[in-house]
Amino acid sequence: MTMTRIQVRSAAGPYAVVCGEGLVERAAREMRALGENTGVYLLTSPRAARHWRRPLESGLRAANLRATIVFDDREVAKNMATVERLCRELIRTGADRHAVIVAAGGGVVGDVCGFVAASYLRGVRVMHVPTTLVAQVDSAIGGKTGVNLPEGKNLVGAFYPPQLVLADPATLGTLPAREFRSGVYEVLKYGVIGDTRLFAFLEKNIEQVVQGDAAALDFVIPRCIRAKADVVGRDERESGLREILNFGHTFAHAFETATAYRRYLHGEAVGWGMIAASRLAERIGMLPQPDAVRIETLVRRVGPLPPLPREASEAPARLVRIMGSDKKTRGGQLRFVLPSSIGHVQTVPGVPIRDVNRVLTRLGVSDSAKP
Repeated sequence: MTMTRIQVRSAAGPYAVVCGEGLVERAAREMRALGENTGVYLLTSPRAARHWRRPLESGLRAANLRATIVFDDREVAKNMATVERLCRELIRTGADRHAVIVAAGGGVVGDVCGFVAASYLRGVRVMHVPTTLVAQVDSAIGGKTGVNLPEGKNLVGAFYPPQLVLADPATLGTLPAREFRSGVYEVLKYGVIGDTRLFAFLEKNIEQVVQGDAAALDFVIPRCIRAKADVVGRDERESGLREILNFGHTFAHAFETATAYRRYLHGEAVGWGMIAASRLAERIGMLPQPDAVRIETLVRRVGPLPPLPREASEAPARLVRIMGSDKKTRGGQLRFVLPSSIGHVQTVPGVPIRDVNRVLTRLGVSDSAKP
């Protein structure tokens, strides 16, 4: 993959997302742009550490690496207890306000470490080294950080942009097939929300993308990064435009919460969420039926999805109650990001709950995109 540098605008100052082979080994060289530090602290997950700890430590040693901290990055551990543990580890290892945290791993690692960086000593610098597809194309970019509460997903957090993001596609080769597919659902999301060329490419080449074909990824990854950078650069704090990135996520977060974060990888829940949102948009007369079929068909071509929560068919009202804690809710009124066509979505308030319930109860029906 050709080395690509994409600038992201931020109120705290612009930062670069660098995408290309070999970035893990040259991390210290890239970090020179961040200036002096009093110590680099590598925070990573057990699986990322198994594959990438040694090359990362080797690459960061010249940048003043002081400690490596490995922590549980399962969704069930994405909570305040993990944040406290990491902050205390940083104190124990001597991190001060001029330290740099390097978050190496998937989306949970980035979300947790970003929140730790925002909170520790009221803010230290953070650099992301995303090692999963979903993190490289989405979660590592834009500065949204946070952890879960029992009541819902990402309800405690901060907007805290990184100083630098290094996306090395070589790290994707160590991912299990299921986790790689999880990232493909987020790639597909970008096609629906604003990139008809990407959607058409995926319709033609989805099998190559799912198999990790280098040429396909060379097209997909930088394109998604540019799309994310453009959106967050225009709406860093999710006051309007940035909400489009949550297409499928209102349903997805409810599915994850209802199953105690134990059934789905995040992208899998988003896959179900995009099907549900497309069916809902069709049901209320917003999305033409052929477009709903195309979206659902492409989602299902990515691969098998874990079963829906039993609440979808038996107790949809519980899922609707969980959706009430969604960050887009205003004054108790649910707001969904829904497509009006492939390539265009918008936030829609006041969707009748009976339509939401109907979509949920029919969601497991796969022979038609018709709700």
